[in-house]
Amino acid sequence: MGTRLSRRLAAGCTALALTLAAAPAVVAHADTAPVHRTGTLADGATWVADVPADWNGTLLLYSHGFGPTQAGNAPSAAAATALLAEGYALVGSSYDPNGSWWALDSAERDQFQTVDAFTAAVGRPTRTISVGLSMGGLVNAQIARDSHGRVAGSLGLCGLVAGGADLNNYQLAGETALATLLAPGDRLRLTDYPSQAAAAATATTLTDAVKAAQATPQGRARIALAAAYLNLPAWAPGKNPPAPDDPAGQEAQQYDWLASGQLNFIITGRYSIEQAAGGDSGSTAGLNWKSLLASSPHHGEVRALYRAAGLDLDEDLSTLHAAPAHQADPAATRWMERTSTAGQGLDVPLLDIHTTADQLVPVEQENAFAARVRAAGDGALLRQAYVARQGHCDFTPDEVLAGLHAVVRRIDTGHWGDTSAAALTADRPAGTTAFVDYRPARLVTR
Repeated sequence: MGTRLSRRLAAGCTALALTLAAAPAVVAHADTAPVHRTGTLADGATWVADVPADWNGTLLLYSHGFGPTQAGNAPSAAAATALLAEGYALVGSSYDPNGSWWALDSAERDQFQTVDAFTAAVGRPTRTISVGLSMGGLVNAQIARDSHGRVAGSLGLCGLVAGGADLNNYQLAGETALATLLAPGDRLRLTDYPSQAAAAATATTLTDAVKAAQATPQGRARIALAAAYLNLPAWAPGKNPPAPDDPAGQEAQQYDWLASGQLNFIITGRYSIEQAAGGDSGSTAGLNWKSLLASSPHHGEVRALYRAAGLDLDEDLSTLHAAPAHQADPAATRWMERTSTAGQGLDVPLLDIHTTADQLVPVEQENAFAARVRAAGDGALLRQAYVARQGHCDFTPDEVLAGLHAVVRRIDTGHWGDTSAAALTADRPAGTTAFVDYRPARLVTR
């Protein structure tokens, strides 16, 4: 796959490549504002760059997350300010603006072409480091796999590194549990949505069912069961993390995630993925619901709440087993496997940073990703670090800087230094980071 991909990317860059030999040299001018540049690629994707006056020669190639196909070049405005102040140039593309927000079919190609466009318009960087956030973290992992000398290292931020196929499977399992156990009479459509409005209507119905179920012990137990299949963290915004022996407190915070719009985001997002893939790759066919629950770090919570509610867990699991199964669309599955996974080998060093309570891209994805990297023989190139915070991609600028500095040291020295929580914390001023030594549980997916 790597050879075919490199040929395809090279063909797409042919027009730009002709200009590279004559690319302008970089000239820094002290005491002036960063230079802002924009451009358009062959497929209509736009790119945006900011170059500080005292550019240090390193270009950060930023891959943005799921959402409108608009060019961005940093995880946040605050992070951009901090990175520019350290002398880094920033660049990133919109991806193909003519398709779905799930732009995995074009993103990697557009990002590599953006580096070529930057080189032609601004100057040749001494090195390029890729950075990716959320869905862009998956793009970033693909870039780290397919570098072929075009990037020197990578920093992933809350990346969807387990890939879209796993995402579709575990989200569908959770949605099926909610629909089957909390809204059985509604006969909800959970895949193959005819429109985004139809997906949003399903999300509203399921959210209303969750809110109603929270009023009873039986409903709360079933919410916890579905949350386990969703890999949903038990630490919600504005709350202290519940104690390990507090199943009621764990479920209450999972409920907070679901009641606050979680289902609308993931179900309407599913519609966008279906539009890109031409169908749905998710499947519950042949799923062993019992063993899947047993693999969840929340299985103890679920069993405790079922006992307290006087419910028979095995009976509910049998109900899920007997429910009509969702069959994956073969063509959509092939498309997802081709475009929306990272593989996964690595060609360059990659440091992934993840919050420990991420409701949209569960931290457990890092577990699945690391196992695949090790299986490919590239475990020495991967490091992972964790921030003790609830929320998706909720990083401080200093956490981004600490991660980037670790990648830069790895590139400069040829080996990973200390990437422990203590070392990353020591890199930045006290109180500006929340790194913690952490080991994510297994990702609950088929």
